[in-house]
Amino acid sequence: MKQAIVNGEPISREAVQFELDRLVKFYLGHGMSQDEIRKNLDKLAEKAQEQAIGAKLLFARAEQLDLPVDEKAIDAQVANVIQQVGGRDNFVKALAQQKISEDDFRKELAKGCRVDALVQQACRGVAEPTEQEVADYYAAHQKDFVTQPQVLAQHILVKTEGMDAADKAQALEKIKEIRARIVANTDPGEVGQAFAREAGEHSDCPSGQQGGSLGWFGPGMMVPEFDKASFAMKCGEVSDVIETQFGYHIILKTDEKAGGPQTLVDVADQVRDLLRHEARGRAMDAFVGELRDKAKIEYK
Repeated sequence: MKQAIVNGEPISREAVQFELDRLVKFYLGHGMSQDEIRKNLDKLAEKAQEQAIGAKLLFARAEQLDLPVDEKAIDAQVANVIQQVGGRDNFVKALAQQKISEDDFRKELAKGCRVDALVQQACRGVAEPTEQEVADYYAAHQKDFVTQPQVLAQHILVKTEGMDAADKAQALEKIKEIRARIVANTDPGEVGQAFAREAGEHSDCPSGQQGGSLGWFGPGMMVPEFDKASFAMKCGEVSDVIETQFGYHIILKTDEKAGGPQTLVDVADQVRDLLRHEARGRAMDAFVGELRDKAKIEYK
């Protein structure tokens, strides 16, 4: 994909990646599967670049208009960032690492606030989706509203990457011994406790610090061998040793959810949000289109 240049200024790859990450997150949250994301990644990347161009034009226009900024809103954003990074000391260190002063950081936040105000102006006339529009969209796209089955599981990993045959044999014996200690417990509650304890002490995966918990995951989110075993197991069962490209695993399956069709009640808010997003998107496309007509945009 060629790099876009707007009024003589290139659109950075970081800006495009930022927009791509936002698009992927949005579509994953609105029914698009991981496989669909992968199949459409080139188109999404092109859309991300166009959004990055639009963002640059919006920033420039907002700066021209010098829209007022509520300092209290800036204070709130700074306070939120300080909380996220674990306190003011960490905040100051982060600014120093990026070679930016707090005053400059606040100016960047102010630019974002001006763009937000500009977007609100551009979308002022956009109406909220009606209940009938939500129902009609659901009826037309009902086949898309299907949940995938999911598994809740913990695992323990003994890595084998880069090992020779002798070291791999030792790793296999190690995880077999771990499994034997876990399944020696007959009470289901004790099995879970033993698994979490062994994960914390012996797993080579960072999840070991959370008892090996992987949270909920759907089909295709794990490597094939792990994926197949996880969905084939019964809840409460400890797997046999499974080998993947990362090493030897054992899995404790703790819960599962069956997939199936979602009702209108299940997805009404999701559909409403999608329709609102699309309507605001059309308004912004028209507004940015006017800005694009006045700008010099090249692709090199």
